Amino acid sequence: MPKIVGVRFKENGKIYDFACGKIDASKGDSVIVDTEESLALGFVVRETEKDTATKDRALKNIIRVATENDIARYKNNQIVESEVFKYCQQCIKQRELPMALVAVDYRFDGSKIVIYFTAEGRIDFRELVKDLVCQFHIRIEMYQMGIRHQACMVGGIGHCGRILCCSSFLTNFMPVTIRMAKDQNISLKPDKISGMCGRLICCLAYEHEFYEDMKKKFPKVGKKVSTPSGDGKISRINALRETLTVMLESGSEEEFSPGQVAIITDTTKQAESKKAYSKKTNNEK
Repeated sequence: MPKIVGVRFKENGKIYDFACGKIDASKGDSVIVDTEESLALGFVVRETEKDTATKDRALKNIIRVATENDIARYKNNQIVESEVFKYCQQCIKQRELPMALVAVDYRFDGSKIVIYFTAEGRIDFRELVKDLVCQFHIRIEMYQMGIRHQACMVGGIGHCGRILCCSSFLTNFMPVTIRMAKDQNISLKPDKISGMCGRLICCLAYEHEFYEDMKKKFPKVGKKVSTPSGDGKISRINALRETLTVMLESGSEEEFSPGQVAIITDTTKQAESKKAYSKKTNNEK
């Protein structure tokens, strides 16, 4: 099996897999790879000797281990990116454009500079592009991104204390709904279920399938049930513990396993009424 390595282009950025081919690249090496748009310099952060899924994956090859000249160019590009960022911010303020600058990417081969920004609506940035071209004499591209993609590019730390999923391993954003939080009995306070981007946290979708499967095994919340401690209504479903919390008629709450409760239906009530009536009749006799 060919050797596969994980390459990262930005600090705390996503890791992309590349095939080494005949190149001997190891963890810690700087390498030159061919991306969809142009050549890029990345850093090997992971090694995998065997990859059984390689046949089903169209991986690009590493071109070469980076030379001293490659690394010098990369560092120079970073200096240019910083200069473009500062100058672009000044121009945005001067022209009073309703946009927020996110990042600047100077392509490794020097072909162009891509500027990423966010805005609530469409922005006429033609004059801004003219300012940048006149200053740096290079092709300029503007890319408007959503707020989630901004968090993905900028990075940060999530509620869990780890690097944001979107900037570390997520390749696509999954649809996330408030229903997922409700199904998992998570507090609906915005600061509890919102990420740095202000949108619902992506991890709500990770265990959603598990909670959906568990819901099928339990009676619905609000159902009347009979328990060893008396009758009551289901107030909560504790999927991780696989238990039910029941509000008893006495006013107290108790936790039971699904096997300890029985749903009270109209048929059940009729049977109990008949049993009680029969017992009363026999006592009178």
